[in-house]
Amino acid sequence: MTQDWKAIIPRLEQLLDKAEALLMQAASTTEAASEELDGHVAFRWQNRHASGRLVPVKHPDLVDLADLIGIDRQIEAVDRNTQQFLRGLPANHVLLWGDRGTGKSSLVKGILHRYAAEGLRLIEVNKEGLLHLQEIADLLWERDEKYILFCDDLSFSEQEAEYREIKAMLEGGIAARPENAIICATSNRRHLMPRQVRENQYPVSEEDELYPRETTEEKVSLSDRFGLRLAFYRISQATYLRMVSHYAQKFGVSIATEELHRKAFVWEASSSGRSGRVARQFIDDLVGQLGLAGQISCADEGQ
Repeated sequence: MTQDWKAIIPRLEQLLDKAEALLMQAASTTEAASEELDGHVAFRWQNRHASGRLVPVKHPDLVDLADLIGIDRQIEAVDRNTQQFLRGLPANHVLLWGDRGTGKSSLVKGILHRYAAEGLRLIEVNKEGLLHLQEIADLLWERDEKYILFCDDLSFSEQEAEYREIKAMLEGGIAARPENAIICATSNRRHLMPRQVRENQYPVSEEDELYPRETTEEKVSLSDRFGLRLAFYRISQATYLRMVSHYAQKFGVSIATEELHRKAFVWEASSSGRSGRVARQFIDDLVGQLGLAGQISCADEGQ
């Protein structure tokens, strides 16, 4: 028996050494993450094997909210919710959903730009990173800043389980959410998950689920956990032309309004549809052409 213990003790010592090393590594990682949070306003969660780490975004794409035309109501709602959040008042998680290119992601980046000086920070979390939401939240406890956990272009299929992680973080999990963090997601889907026509058809066929309403309830329960849900729709022609004129003025394009709008219509016809993104792409192309022709200076382009 004594001989057995003599053989086991060295192995136990090795295991203890490994456990101590892992604990020290974890403490070092947490300390490093805390230091990284000190000097930047935007971060990206980078998955690494079974865990991950926060990576500072050294050159964040900060948007001027004045450039977002036609979504005044959405800007006002998100701005008010953000002010509540920054002042320690109750604030809601935010879901921005609707047509592509309508300013959903730009609105989030614009809010960061407006309130970064007041302690607002942004952490971009991709779909795979949702499995680490609680790990991210643990890094934010006791921090003075306010953090938006930003999930861009979010949607789930019926087979994906990551949505359960974000549901738990939003509401219903056993772990508490830090008061200095809220989730803001953008999506082209209103309920973040696909819906089938058969889910609203009665009676159901033999091969369908016995209680189809429960399936529907499960799918909409995720979006219901976002207290502030704002829709973004395809813009009108008048709004599109307002955007074109705004960007043209911003970048120093001095051509007749009628000609500018005619070119904008031609560009729209060859694009994916009418949106703020298309308007900006048109102006970028026009400014580039004018720059090559020497009709606009580099200083004008940078305004």
